[in-house]
Amino acid sequence: MKKIKKNSPVKSKKVRILLVDDHPIMRRGLAELINLEKDLVVCGEADSIHTALELIKRHEPDVALVDLSLKNESGLELIKDIHARYPKVLVLVLSMHDELFYAERVLRAGAKGYVMKQQATDLVLVAIRRILGGEVYLSDFMSSKVLRNFTSKKTEKAGSSVDQLSDRELEVFRLIGTGLGTRQIAERLSRSVKTVETYREHIKLKLDLKDSSELVQNAIQWSQSNS
Repeated sequence: MKKIKKNSPVKSKKVRILLVDDHPIMRRGLAELINLEKDLVVCGEADSIHTALELIKRHEPDVALVDLSLKNESGLELIKDIHARYPKVLVLVLSMHDELFYAERVLRAGAKGYVMKQQATDLVLVAIRRILGGEVYLSDFMSSKVLRNFTSKKTEKAGSSVDQLSDRELEVFRLIGTGLGTRQIAERLSRSVKTVETYREHIKLKLDLKDSSELVQNAIQWSQSNS
């Protein structure tokens, strides 16, 4: 009869993390940071929605670390896809965009946390472990804001904030702010020019903007203040 070694070490399974960012240098830095941890390992890297979904299917990661801006695609749409198709995968957003405008949107889309790239890299590890523990990770300021929004009965005056825009309208508004025209935005989002024009009209109506000139001006100002 084969004897069992009493003190044989038990190998613990490492948490598998997928990096989704269209900047190779950013991915490299994150991979080095994460792979230094004994219980974490980067199982794949993607720079597009298509590649990310393929790698999730292939590697079955525990966590997907997702940027909101992916070349010509929206990370917000990827989050929705992951949540719908792979609900067991925890999504943590790491973005240059101000969490004030995007954190609540990504949580509604299915993400479990939000970290801004301008913050200390150590927070990424803190956030990963927080969501693995079943919690949601946001900055202290954003956590307070979300809590206030849930408990307050007050509503903002119509037309006073971009919070009123849908996810796709906000994406169009952001692209207008980067200087892109209607046709360029249509190509970027794989939508028709007519559809983008409809989005523009909805944005003007919701933000109480008189014309296209005022729309562009406001979009540029908003984009600069949140870049």
